[in-house]
Amino acid sequence: MTEQVEIFEMGPRDGLQNEKRLIPTADKIALVDLLSQAGFAHIEVTSFVPPAWVPQMADAAQVMAGITRRAGTRYAVLTPNLRGYQAARAAGADMVAVFASASEGFSRANLNASVDEALARLAPVAAQALADGVALRGYVSVVTDCPFDGPTPPSAVARVAAALRDMGCDQISLGDTIGQGRPETIDAMLTAVLDELPPEQLAGHYHDTAGRALANVDASLARGLRVFDAAVGGLGGCPYAPGAAGNVATEALARHLTAKGFSHGLDMEIITRAADLARALREAPHA
Repeated sequence: MTEQVEIFEMGPRDGLQNEKRLIPTADKIALVDLLSQAGFAHIEVTSFVPPAWVPQMADAAQVMAGITRRAGTRYAVLTPNLRGYQAARAAGADMVAVFASASEGFSRANLNASVDEALARLAPVAAQALADGVALRGYVSVVTDCPFDGPTPPSAVARVAAALRDMGCDQISLGDTIGQGRPETIDAMLTAVLDELPPEQLAGHYHDTAGRALANVDASLARGLRVFDAAVGGLGGCPYAPGAAGNVATEALARHLTAKGFSHGLDMEIITRAADLARALREAPHA
């Protein structure tokens, strides 16, 4: 039987958040609805963050209210604090995600806090999610390289991943935020993280800035990871990470996994249509 690998679709949130043109709410809803038809187990739809932080996500509640939900798909949102979590719950999120950095420089640029301060801020969110029975996902940023601090020590990634696990995160996504990871640095990072968590609790989140995302996926597959984040059409980047281009494209990752002999269970015809829509949203002229 072909081994299954899950592609966790990030396009509507991590893909669109860095677009300078404000994407109309109806277009965001249309993209999520098309992706739902493709058969994803998880789609990260939006983020409940202060609009001043990420103006693109100011319509989070309207997007969540407008999507057509498919049985079998969990709709996730990113939440930086308790207020965001409460808004996400009110909007009917099936899963909430929290995020922390493995480097001090990125943590201060992204969250205006040290790593430990940022983790402490997440504790109330995690506690409330656990109390409410809501699935909780954790993100660790800059797991190999930081745009401010340089190479990230693998031990720092393992420490933050363990802290998120101890808060109650069901899954930890390891982000090569600026896309400078290489198979050898991904492997070294995973060596440290796997001392703290099993591969079943981990996901790889690799940007393709330097064209190595698929090679980094291969290094992670060899270490037992079977969940990978991707953004349809290769959308994305981080507004707080200079030079962070797109996430690995869902369609490219799906084809790569098939060529490697893995099953992903997605409808490639619909994925192709969704990729065309995603690129059209990115390339549309400014209003």
